[in-house]
Amino acid sequence: MTSPIYKILSLTDDAAFAAAPEAGYAGSSDDARDGYIHFSTREQLAGTLAAHYRGLDEVMLLTVVVEGLPSIALKWEESRGGQLFPHLYAVLPGRAVLCRDRLRRGTSGLFVLPWETH
Repeated sequence: MTSPIYKILSLTDDAAFAAAPEAGYAGSSDDARDGYIHFSTREQLAGTLAAHYRGLDEVMLLTVVVEGLPSIALKWEESRGGQLFPHLYAVLPGRAVLCRDRLRRGTSGLFVLPWETH
């Protein structure tokens, strides 16, 4: 099994996903603007949270199983700092989502990731 990838959602976008997970998630307004759904690897999450979710105190984190995605639609493309980020050019099927975790900012001001609490 390949390492999972992660989708960060505002609470509003999470409500849209949770309302109909079987229909799949078409993405946020930023995803629609760019033409694909943005994902991060585990190593990229802290940077993505810092760069794009500064104004939020809570977000939802979807852990996504790569094998559950249409392989032809998942592309690894250069983005921030020359890193390769996973981009999905399709709807995110609900069956590919392994879990949803609510992330909150810790006392440091940074979001606390699920594996940091165990």
